[in-house]
Amino acid sequence: MTVMGVMSKFANMGEQKMNKKKILVIDDEEDICCTIKQYLELHHYQVETAHSGMEALKAMNEHVDLILLDIMMEGIDGMELCTIIRDRVDCPILFVSAKAMEEDKVQALAIGGDDYITKPFSLKELKARIDSHLRREERIRSNERYLLSSKHITIDLLANEVFCKGKKLPLTKKEYEIVKLLMLNKKVVFSKERIFERVWGIDSDSQLDTVTESIKNIRKKIKAVDPDTSYIQTLYGLGYKWDVTDEKG
Repeated sequence: MTVMGVMSKFANMGEQKMNKKKILVIDDEEDICCTIKQYLELHHYQVETAHSGMEALKAMNEHVDLILLDIMMEGIDGMELCTIIRDRVDCPILFVSAKAMEEDKVQALAIGGDDYITKPFSLKELKARIDSHLRREERIRSNERYLLSSKHITIDLLANEVFCKGKKLPLTKKEYEIVKLLMLNKKVVFSKERIFERVWGIDSDSQLDTVTESIKNIRKKIKAVDPDTSYIQTLYGLGYKWDVTDEKG
């Protein structure tokens, strides 16, 4: 193998490691941790283990994609640990426990758990549940990449829709394009001429005053839902920019 080939191989290995999902297994039984770790690593996951609540809290300083959490541990048990970390991590938390009572499952899910797996379980089922939760997280993250937000305004860039406080605004196509242009370029001042060229096109038969009228309509539609916030600022003689200000008081 050539030097370039060796370098490329190591680069690919490094990239694969970086792309691996990281799972934190928290269980005071080291044999269980070891077995889960070995199995998941065979399936290309990066696995870290912690054998107590205190160890787990230290591990929270690094990013993890999913947490497997045993309930019955000495010191800080799984229920208490979940309560502590739920606001600090937004990844799925899967409880793993020998406790099979319905009330235990209900409590675990109520305090922030995303799933509950009863011991004994098959490693194949465990991996299937992990895969399922991580796929769901990927879908959520993917959808979030197409949402643009500014205070109470959210644009769905795929659906070409604008929402204010969760309510869809009845914008025309041109009004939507103006909002998107300004929100994508916050604090940038756009003259009426520049907005007209970007939204209508230089060959349009419409008049320049159409920009002023469209922005007036946008403001009116936003005010109907959020009367206390101004989103589009007018700079007289210069144009408009997206600048969120609170008008209360």
